[in-house]
Amino acid sequence: MSSKKIHFIGIGGIGVSAVARMFLRGKKTVSGSDIARSEITKALEKIGAKIYYRHSGKNLKAADLVVYSPAVAENNPELIKARKLGIRTFSYPEMLGAISKDKYTIAVSGAHGKTTTTAMVGMMLRDAKLDPTIIVGSLLREEKSNFVAGRSKYFVVEACEYKRSFLNINPKIAIITNIDNDHLDYYKSVKNIQKAFGEFAAKLGKDGYLICNPNGKYMKPVVKIAKCEIIDYTKLPRDFKLKVIGEHNLDNAQAAFAVGKMLGIRENTIRKSLENFSGTWRRFEYKGKTKNGVLVYDDYGHHPAEIKATLKAVREAFANKKIFCVFQPHLYSRTKLLMNDFAKSFNDADAVIVMDIYAAREKNDGTSSADLVKKTQKYHKNARYAENFSKAAKILIAETKKGDLVITMGAGDVYKIGEQFTSF
Repeated sequence: MSSKKIHFIGIGGIGVSAVARMFLRGKKTVSGSDIARSEITKALEKIGAKIYYRHSGKNLKAADLVVYSPAVAENNPELIKARKLGIRTFSYPEMLGAISKDKYTIAVSGAHGKTTTTAMVGMMLRDAKLDPTIIVGSLLREEKSNFVAGRSKYFVVEACEYKRSFLNINPKIAIITNIDNDHLDYYKSVKNIQKAFGEFAAKLGKDGYLICNPNGKYMKPVVKIAKCEIIDYTKLPRDFKLKVIGEHNLDNAQAAFAVGKMLGIRENTIRKSLENFSGTWRRFEYKGKTKNGVLVYDDYGHHPAEIKATLKAVREAFANKKIFCVFQPHLYSRTKLLMNDFAKSFNDADAVIVMDIYAAREKNDGTSSADLVKKTQKYHKNARYAENFSKAAKILIAETKKGDLVITMGAGDVYKIGEQFTSF
């Protein structure tokens, strides 16, 4: 792009920050704003970004392009000022669309597993010396970054379905890991979710490829719309010896394997890459061990299906350990709509501690974690509510012993409990 000075509204977001990194790599002047400092904003400042920790029209300075997070409200003062001044504005999904136009784009979508699958595909292409550009919705462990700058035509990108964001991307290869009843605050019904994924699949022309499980839950109407070649990843090898645990990660590996075969990568290179893959930030991430020998992990899972899959994998991998799950619900709307499903999600944990709901973009609608605990206790006797991080940490300190395992789960800031706990 010809722009020289780019301002990012919501620069601390996991997706927006990746594009900021890309422009910094391209020797552009980058500024941005967010409501609070984080590890991501600190890292951006280290490589040259000027970041303001409040939203104000004065932050724009001499910007000739503004990129904003989908979470930014229409009444944001910086967005209003940019439009008033006639500065070009792109949402993060629109920017991904602009980047993907000139690339051989491999877009990874799905309700669950897209971050891990994107990282698997990206690392596989790097190991095959295909030098891809990668944007992923987490931090790659080796690079400690959500962005990898490549020089080839290949662009590997995580394609989020929220607010139909992925419809901005122009893929040659698309993966749909699965479809589920998520983001109902926006979509309202599974039928609308299917329609959006159908539109995404339809973006692939006759020379494109859709990698999916065509017989998977909610997938059939989507597959019918697709005009491209459909690759059923469930028919591909599954005998990988992965470092990341769980049957769901074998599904992800199969989808990544399909990409490798389509691009002509040698099978032994694909296998070696997948089996060396060590995961990403906040995806069953090992946080450490307490002084008295309790293992601590963290996971981003915030949907009932993700919680079930992760806890099942933990139970299988650590069969003899007592498992404590500290869960922080994400969004009032999701908690309310899926409360019965959440309540049944913790069977593979020995003890469940539920934190207050992480509101993110929403206002309190009266739904509470106390309600969720009551529901959960019908299926899990050892479930309780902790009103703050300090209370949760005290429970863990009092009740865990050597050999136990603690996993914090949720899309908010629940990981901080694990970080506090490991210091004891």
